[in-house]
Amino acid sequence: MEEQQHQERGRGEGGGHICQCLSQIGRIRRDSVFTIFENRRKTGLQFVESVQSLSLGLSNLGLKTGDIVAIAALNSDFYLEWMLAVAYVGAILSPLNYRWSLEEATSALLLLKPVMLVFDQSCAFWYFDLQTYNLSFLRWHVCLGDTANLPFDFVHHIANSAAAVIPSESLKTSVQVSSSLEYQWAPEGVVLICFTSGTSGRPKGVAIGHTALIVQSLAKISIVGYSKDDVYLHTAPLCHIGGISSGMAMLMIASCHVILPKFESRSVLEAIEQHHVSSLITVPAMMADLISCIRSCKSWKAGIFLKKILNGGGQLSAELIRDATEIFSNAKLISAYEHVIEICRGMLVSNNLLYTSMTETCSSLTFMTLKQSSCRVSEGQYRSISEVQSDLVNHMGVCVGKPAPHVELSVSGNGSFSIGRILTRGPHVMLKYWNQAPLKISDSQCQGWLDTGDIGCMDDYGDIWLVGRANDRIKSGGENVYPEEVETILMQHPGVSSIVVVGVPDARLSEMVVACLQIKENWMWVNQNSHPPERKELQLTNESLYNYCKEKKLTRFKIPKIFIPWRRPFPLTSTGKLRRDEVRREAILQLHLYPSKL
Repeated sequence: MEEQQHQERGRGEGGGHICQCLSQIGRIRRDSVFTIFENRRKTGLQFVESVQSLSLGLSNLGLKTGDIVAIAALNSDFYLEWMLAVAYVGAILSPLNYRWSLEEATSALLLLKPVMLVFDQSCAFWYFDLQTYNLSFLRWHVCLGDTANLPFDFVHHIANSAAAVIPSESLKTSVQVSSSLEYQWAPEGVVLICFTSGTSGRPKGVAIGHTALIVQSLAKISIVGYSKDDVYLHTAPLCHIGGISSGMAMLMIASCHVILPKFESRSVLEAIEQHHVSSLITVPAMMADLISCIRSCKSWKAGIFLKKILNGGGQLSAELIRDATEIFSNAKLISAYEHVIEICRGMLVSNNLLYTSMTETCSSLTFMTLKQSSCRVSEGQYRSISEVQSDLVNHMGVCVGKPAPHVELSVSGNGSFSIGRILTRGPHVMLKYWNQAPLKISDSQCQGWLDTGDIGCMDDYGDIWLVGRANDRIKSGGENVYPEEVETILMQHPGVSSIVVVGVPDARLSEMVVACLQIKENWMWVNQNSHPPERKELQLTNESLYNYCKEKKLTRFKIPKIFIPWRRPFPLTSTGKLRRDEVRREAILQLHLYPSKL
């Protein structure tokens, strides 16, 4: 009875279910190609049949409403099918980051306690390594596709393993597509648990409902202009909310999906040319790699096919925007921001759309169009570049425009351009952090407001300006890096006395992880121009510290790219707290003295 009440409450959120897109897909794409993955193509009808037959197979296996299914895999058409099939039976899908270390994956699984782990060949090693942790809550292990495609050694180990592996295709049961689809809802309407990190850097599960995912997808369809005629290239990983949200929008509009396992610049360019791709997602590192690859392939002219580019995971530099606008001359360039990284001057380019996003709000919060010679501040009103740059200097922020129609934003301050914490509320907000009570609002966030963690202001036109962040999170290559986690690892090194990790602006990664360290007595910092000490065991170098982080199993994207020896005490407040922003500013100044290759 209690479970039924929960289920009714979830359904009562507005009646929306992400699987409602299936009827649209079956009708619009019935006999035309809907998904393209490597050499495998499926029509809309075949895709719908695959989802429904998989959902029936999962139900027959014993998967129940409210059960959690964790998936660790690269992008594929199977991934999309599982996202919908799990939701179809009222279970909850939790995408795991395939780049995680085993420790990070284990931490997430212990939080989720899923009944099923789905993996592909890229994450097959998790299957074996996780068995040492005795995760008794895992009832089923499923391999995407057919186990016959896995390496012989892996198949041999499976045969001798206590935990059986089920090929995903064997779960599919013959089913005739029904016009009346009976969807199920999980308790509280949860459909996804996506991971973002807390202030400690440990995985934190964000419970997202059907309604949030649907309204955010509708916002992209409406504002960005996605349509059934688009050919969408999946370059963003489906383990991130950005990839999921845009992918869901394309499912709802019944666009054609071209899917790459993961981003590789040459493969992306080939896919654009071969399939006449019109829409895709990037992060700054991807955009930099694409432009570099295009520059080296002078014969590539397929940029004219692209009409919409969504950039997330940090700011594009002015140079990258200029190059992208030149190469993809027919494209509307869209940029997503989670947090302000650095004041960017001159980022004013024609037909570009800008929006802010975060996992807890299921992606986008605000949208803004930037013009070549002006910045849009309200409908029909424009300001000159010099006026906008003046505001950037005076208010130390980046204008990110106005919220989408369903999003309500507020700043916890008084008056125009009053700096404060940016709050949001609406159907886009998460339900809760998993394994925590439903979202509770503090006194400072009354009336259902969620604190985004961003610091900013609202101008007289209603546009939001981001000026900073409440925490010290670093956004590098679209991934979250928390300084405390990296500092804890490096403080274990016998030659490190003290350390501060910061993010500095980088055209490719958006922010680059940099470690500023104080060295213990009798140890020496050695660079290219130094004479090596007599005792090599007492020397510190960029390479040795990088390798030390690898030995300590620190995830690759979290390892500092540069280590800076710090010759004086780190700046502190009067209460003894670290002034991390001062360290960051000094690091930026010091790096300007380094060779240009840095």
